[in-house]
Amino acid sequence: MTSPPEHLNNHHRDTLRELFRHPAGHNIEWHSVVSLLDAVGTVTTHHDGKVTATVGAQSVVLTPPKGKDIDTRTVTDLRGMLAAAGYSAGEGPGQDSRSICRILFIASRAATL
Repeated sequence: MTSPPEHLNNHHRDTLRELFRHPAGHNIEWHSVVSLLDAVGTVTTHHDGKVTATVGAQSVVLTPPKGKDIDTRTVTDLRGMLAAAGYSAGEGPGQDSRSICRILFIASRAATL
């Protein structure tokens, strides 16, 4: 099993897992997302309150939510950007999640035998 990215703290790792959870979580807090994006890329806040986040070669302009939680569309946009930069649930760029899938598949096959 691969380990999570070393440069992310537990809070960032939790937020990354929440973003890649299926179905999309409905209680992912805006400040947690901005903190994660700042840890893995560059975050710029504009005078109108919008935020431009750049991770790798991908950039996205985000509008802060009216409440504390981001909406499903924002989750989808962030998943795409983070995946393009090589991130997945609990893993950083260059790490391979296929080994985890193989372990889970083998375990589920053994359970049904």
